[in-house]
Amino acid sequence: MKISTKGRYGLTIMMELASNYGNGPVSLKSIAQRNDLSEHYLEQLVAPLRNAGLVKSIRGAYGGYVLSKPPEEITSGDVIRVLEGPISPVEFMEEEDPAKRYLWLRIRDSISAVLDSTTLRDLITYQDDGRTESYMFYI
Repeated sequence: MKISTKGRYGLTIMMELASNYGNGPVSLKSIAQRNDLSEHYLEQLVAPLRNAGLVKSIRGAYGGYVLSKPPEEITSGDVIRVLEGPISPVEFMEEEDPAKRYLWLRIRDSISAVLDSTTLRDLITYQDDGRTESYMFYI
């Protein structure tokens, strides 16, 4: 399973909104500028997040977007599922071998557990201790 730019940029939007939670709406233009992203692309991503009830739009000259709930109540899994769809490394239901099907289910459940236990608050307060090694995971 590989998270596309939809999921990655969607998390960027949500982290920006979480960082500004309680301080009023944030414009997509400001998020795009701060993160060197396309405002037009962010507009496409925020619509499903709004439809899912994760963000609210505020109209007007000083409008923008705000989180619909506190950052500690929204998980990265909520965001990824809205933008990427169900979390699954393979179409495991079509797998005939029970052992491999069990493996795919365990992988799916492990990924879900990490995403569902990581809130936006966790992401915006993360402190890098410098011990992280560079790994590339393809699942």
